[in-house]
Amino acid sequence: MAIALMLAVPTLLTDAVGGAALVAIYTVASRDSWRVTVALVSVHLVASAFWLRIFEDGRSFYAEMVLSLALLSIPTTWGMVVKARREVIDSLRDRAERAETAALERADRVRGQERERIAREMHDALAHRISMVSLHAGALEVRVDADRAEIEAIAGTIRASAHGALDDLREILGVLRSDEDSPPVRPGSSIAAIPALLDEVRTVGVVVDYENEIPSSVVVPATPGRNVFRVVQEGLTNARKHASGSPVRVHIWVEGDDIRVSLTNLLGSRASDVPGSRSGLIGLTERLTLSGGKLEHGVKIEAGSAFYVLGAWLPWSA
Repeated sequence: MAIALMLAVPTLLTDAVGGAALVAIYTVASRDSWRVTVALVSVHLVASAFWLRIFEDGRSFYAEMVLSLALLSIPTTWGMVVKARREVIDSLRDRAERAETAALERADRVRGQERERIAREMHDALAHRISMVSLHAGALEVRVDADRAEIEAIAGTIRASAHGALDDLREILGVLRSDEDSPPVRPGSSIAAIPALLDEVRTVGVVVDYENEIPSSVVVPATPGRNVFRVVQEGLTNARKHASGSPVRVHIWVEGDDIRVSLTNLLGSRASDVPGSRSGLIGLTERLTLSGGKLEHGVKIEAGSAFYVLGAWLPWSA
């Protein structure tokens, strides 16, 4: 801009700087705003008019002014076109970089949410296994009259549960530390796996009354089936922790468009020594809420007895 203005001074006296002035005007037009460019062209046009008035040699003044304006318009238009093209390219490049950054952030967020979901599910399984280890160890402690076969069976169950708990813990830490894509959820978390879960609970002496009104021929979608399994697992874990020795009734049925789950156990029994994290029901409520369902839990008085009831509503199409 400074050079282009300086070149307007000798233009008052000679036309020898015309080529340099055109290059300077093109440079300004390709870099600065159109207002600045128009002002600069006006300055050079005035300088050309002054030169023509002093040194015109019989040629038409107005014809020469039109010619000067045409010559100045060529670098001006060319520079503006180059500037507009550069701005379009810069805008497209900026949009592409922002889109790529947003895609990377979205992918990281999705991976983080997936890892958190898998870790939460494995945490439920880990809590179940730890409670099983504690209850079996307690049974081994009080069963002083147990024979060798019973002791070996209980010790084997403790070893298997502890080994499974370590595997679950290792998987949780691996999921939370991994920067790669999250591994898929392990199979087995479905309504069909609930009988095996109940058999494992019954081995420690917990009485469980199980009623599933959903026919085995009906295929339950994966997400609500997994959520039903988690509700039953969490309910049994809490019953063993806080009402050890109390019988538990598990009931699953369909009501309208919802799958209903209910776990009921009698209060007043002794609590186990297994400490609770106080986050199981919170996490379960969050899980069901995200799936469009809901969870309710609390004490219910019936026939003069106090029961703890855990109830869940799960949309069939969740």
